Amino acid sequence: MPFLQRKLNLNPFLTKAMNNTFNINRFGLLLKRQWLDFGKIYLISLVVVIGVIIGFYAYSAPLPSKANNFDYDSNLDMRFRYPLFLILGFLFISIVASSYFSLLGQKSRAILELMTPASTFEKFLTGVFYTAILSLLSYLILFYITDLAFVKYINAHLAEFKINGDSKKAIQPVESIAAQIFYDVNYRTFLRSFLAIPFLVTSVFLLGSIYFNRFHYIKTAVSVMVFSGIATYLVVKAAGLLTEGMVNVGPGKHQSDKDMAFLLIFLITALLTLIFWAIAYVRLKEKEV
Repeated sequence: MPFLQRKLNLNPFLTKAMNNTFNINRFGLLLKRQWLDFGKIYLISLVVVIGVIIGFYAYSAPLPSKANNFDYDSNLDMRFRYPLFLILGFLFISIVASSYFSLLGQKSRAILELMTPASTFEKFLTGVFYTAILSLLSYLILFYITDLAFVKYINAHLAEFKINGDSKKAIQPVESIAAQIFYDVNYRTFLRSFLAIPFLVTSVFLLGSIYFNRFHYIKTAVSVMVFSGIATYLVVKAAGLLTEGMVNVGPGKHQSDKDMAFLLIFLITALLTLIFWAIAYVRLKEKEV
C-alpha cells in the first residue's frame, strides 16, 4: 500500500515532465505554425518537381510520332525513369531538409524561432515530419501519378507504334513503376534493402541546416562527398583484405552472401539515420541554450 501511494504521488511529476517534453496539442499547433513559413517554399518546390517530371516524360517517353522508341529487347524504352526518379528525388528531399532549420543561421529570425513556445523535442519531431515523411511521401505520390498517367496513355496507343516499320509485331504493354514494385520480387527486395537511404539523406541535410549558419546545402553536400569518399575507400580496402584468397563455392553461397549484404545495407543505413537524427537533436538543443 505505501508503495502504491508513493507511485501515485510520483505520477504528477512524471506527467508534468512528459508534458514539458511532448504534448500532442502543442505539437499539432507547432505543425500548423511551421506550415505558415515552410509551406510556401515546400509547395513551390512541389510545383517545380511536377514540372521537371512532366517535362522529362514528355521529352523522353515513347510516342508514335517519334523514332527510336524501343530498347535492345524491342520493348518500349522507359529506362529514363530510373535515373530521373533517383536523381530528382535526392535533390528534392535534400533541398527540403537543408532549408528547414536554415533560419537559425539568421540572428534576427533565429531568436523568434528559438522563442517559439514548444519543447526542443517537438521542434525536432516537426522537422523530421516535414523533411523525412511529408517530403518523401509527396514526392513518391507525385512521381507515381505522373508515371501512371503517361503509362496509361502509351498503352492506350500501342497499336500506333511500329517496330522497324512493321505495325504487326506484338508490342508489350508498359508497366508503371508502382506495378513493378508491387508485383516483381526483385524490385521489392531492392526496395526493402534500400528503404532507409532516403531517411539517411534527409537526416544528414537536416543536421546540416542546423550545424551550418550559411550555405547550408553546399557545405553539407561537400561534407557528404568527402566522408562518402573516405568511407568507400575504407570499405573497399577492408572487403579486399577480408576476402583475399577466398573462392566462390556455389550459387547457394553466393545468394546467401547477397542477402546478407542487402541486410547489412539496411541495418547500417538505419543506424546511421538514427545517429544523425540524435546529433541533430542535440545540436538543436545547444542552439536553444
